[in-house]
Amino acid sequence: MKRKERLLYQIEEARTELNSLAKTKALTEPQVLKVSRKLDILLNEYNRYVKEDRGRT
Repeated sequence: MKRKERLLYQIEEARTELNSLAKTKALTEPQVLKVSRKLDILLNEYNRYVKEDRGRT
């Protein structure tokens, strides 16, 4: 799997998990915050990848 596809898959997985948790837990609970931070990191990594990729073309 290419890096871009892997990142998109991981982002979608984290979004799904975060949405599920948010339906049953307070948004300030440690588990929710952990997944939220994970999603932030993945989104930042994806944005860096896209920016680097644009610079190559």
